[in-house]
Amino acid sequence: MTNSLFVGQEQVRVRALYLGQRLDLKAFRDAQRLADGPLVITAGIAGCAVLFRYGVAVVCGLNALEEVTFANDIKQFVIDPMERVEHDELNIVLAAPGNGEQVVPGGIRLQDFSLQRIQLVADTLAKSVVLAYYEANVAETFDRIEPLASDLQRFGRGGRQAKELLRHIGHTLSIQSRMVGRVEVEEKPELLWERPDLERLFMRLQDEYELRERHLALERKLELISRTAETLLSLLQNKRTLHVEWYIVFLILFEIMLSLWDKFGGTQ
Repeated sequence: MTNSLFVGQEQVRVRALYLGQRLDLKAFRDAQRLADGPLVITAGIAGCAVLFRYGVAVVCGLNALEEVTFANDIKQFVIDPMERVEHDELNIVLAAPGNGEQVVPGGIRLQDFSLQRIQLVADTLAKSVVLAYYEANVAETFDRIEPLASDLQRFGRGGRQAKELLRHIGHTLSIQSRMVGRVEVEEKPELLWERPDLERLFMRLQDEYELRERHLALERKLELISRTAETLLSLLQNKRTLHVEWYIVFLILFEIMLSLWDKFGGTQ
């Protein structure tokens, strides 16, 4: 099991593909593994792929044809595939001797192309592409809730809106559970326990992609969507309760009128 990749190359393209909600990693137990935690397997002629259980594959050193072939090959192991594959990419560049690791436009300079460094880069890019997907998803949810709130405020209508609001609440809770339970954006990769010397590289990558800040912003937006939807749903339920109470009052009055009619109208 080699520890160095892309020997003789000075620049390698790394591309993250958000393929689906989950990726069955057990299916790759017979694949040619280069590392675990996260799982790295060979791909293409001289490349590799870093696979994540939450549905992301990060391919490194693959050309366009190899990438398409690899994505098609693992499609059968993707659970709940995406209708549109979210992607992000960067270039990793071999730093000149004596130069430190640093983020550069469109990529990052690394001291070497060791497996651990490739895993760290892949971990960051994978989390970034998941955040990008849910950021766009949440923005669409905001756009859908706004007209519901406007219609309720202007017209007080409720039937269809109640179902829509319940769907948005469920969707929001689903995103929160995936982000916290599966992706674990704010958690450090396990390999840092064995390689604490890579902590600085990890911090640079996290700062460059603003993972913590984007995750907190997404959590706040999800909380706002959930609170807004629950408030609107509560207003709709209150309106319905009020309508039911009026129906009961009308029925009581009608019954009283019938009783009076039977008592006084029948004696004439």
